[in-house]
Amino acid sequence: MSTRNTPYTQRHESRSVGTNGTKPETATIIPVLNEAAAIGTVIDAIPAGWRHDVIVVDNGSTDGTPEAAAAHGAEVVYEPRRGYGSACLAGIARLASRPAPPDIVVFIDGDASDYPEEMPRLVAPIAAGSADLVIGSRALLASSRAALLPQARFGNRLATSLINLFWWFPYSDLGPFRAITWTALQRLGMRDRTFGWTVEMQVRALKRGLRVAEVPVSYRQRIGTSKITGTVKGSVMAGWMIIATIFSERFGRTT
Repeated sequence: MSTRNTPYTQRHESRSVGTNGTKPETATIIPVLNEAAAIGTVIDAIPAGWRHDVIVVDNGSTDGTPEAAAAHGAEVVYEPRRGYGSACLAGIARLASRPAPPDIVVFIDGDASDYPEEMPRLVAPIAAGSADLVIGSRALLASSRAALLPQARFGNRLATSLINLFWWFPYSDLGPFRAITWTALQRLGMRDRTFGWTVEMQVRALKRGLRVAEVPVSYRQRIGTSKITGTVKGSVMAGWMIIATIFSERFGRTT
């Protein structure tokens, strides 16, 4: 396994996550919208020891996705306000309502484009105490890059180039498969309810001085049609939201 550690990892002393060296408690949040054909595959592919806390956040599905998720053992949370970020925020709120939140939160899409079985690889740098946020990068493996649609590759390059320009940090991807400590997640003050969610997290991690790492992850064509890159309108709207978020974080009043 290789990781891309950053200068930010040197700002803090290394520390492990968990209690007395035990395996950290990990929760998985899966935002979904009409993913009935894929969600069972995603949940079942999560390693057996990691399935105890899987939250599927339904964002208004009409195809039986919530029922399929529940049938495969996930807890289902309903978020009627549309938006990728809205679904992620609802999952976080559900975890925050519990007496004891997890040590680590993993985010993964419900379309089966990512490989949930690679979750231990994603969490490893956090468990070892060398990172607070780990991005699963689809740009670090040739096979994963090839599976991305051209518009997604272009959007990634543009967004990561802007981040590097403004914050001098060489992200390679805005991949949705990611892991973050609960403490770090609370520090970020996430609020974006759109497709700007992923880039907001990555930019705010830099602004808060978090330790960030990237690990290569496998990627494949999703099951079904993408709500973002599957249409010209979706690609343009998502691209606009991502770029607007970057400029807002750089020149707006957010901290």
